[in-house]
Amino acid sequence: MSADQHTSQDAGPVAPSDPEDTKIVTLARSALARTGAPEGACVRDTDGRTYAATNVALEHLTLSAVKVAVAMGVSSGAEGLEAVALASSGAPADADLAVVRDLGGPGTPVWSVDPRGTVRARVEA
Repeated sequence: MSADQHTSQDAGPVAPSDPEDTKIVTLARSALARTGAPEGACVRDTDGRTYAATNVALEHLTLSAVKVAVAMGVSSGAEGLEAVALASSGAPADADLAVVRDLGGPGTPVWSVDPRGTVRARVEA
């Protein structure tokens, strides 16, 4: 396990204790479930607004769910990010973490959960 993944000893990844983090995990999972997409993401900006999205896979446009959610925030005037949740079968991609750092800065928490909502890791962008 990498140094940026926070877990409790022998108990696996630590679930969010902040209700606002639980909310973005739920919204990310809901986006994924509603559309059947491979990824669902939700970001919370520094004003507390949330933006949920799924990945886009068109012939001429391919974006991850995190990139779409961040773009939604930016286009709505978000000046920063507080936290991100990604629901998918895999871990956040390096490119997604870079986008989170662009708007949220280093250390922005990214909750990685499987499609059922089981927390795999809390990664810092």
